[in-house]
Amino acid sequence: MAAAAALGWLGMYVHNVADLPHLTLASPENLIPGLIWLLLLGLWWAKPSRTLPTYLLMTWGLLNLVGGFATVIPLPIWPFKPEQSLRHYSFHVLYALTQLPLLALVRRELSVFRKDHQCTS
Repeated sequence: MAAAAALGWLGMYVHNVADLPHLTLASPENLIPGLIWLLLLGLWWAKPSRTLPTYLLMTWGLLNLVGGFATVIPLPIWPFKPEQSLRHYSFHVLYALTQLPLLALVRRELSVFRKDHQCTS
């Protein structure tokens, strides 16, 4: 799970470096999501019953997956004007794809929770 979470953050970071080269690791656009990944992963690791942290990781992964695609669309709600180029689209695809391993692990873990719950009910 840790490697999948790190990959998800790395996808976001690579996108940000390609899109906004002036950002550093300590920039809020990189640091805050990284801290959220760490917090959620820490909760997942520390909780004896991992159901809630797993759902939180799933939510964060889905938010990044959807955000990876939605923020490339030039919508009037964005406070920025997204670049409309193949290069920019490819970094958004990379960002979205790096969320998939986490979502696959979460799905597998949640299906185990459901099976265990059904067996004990």
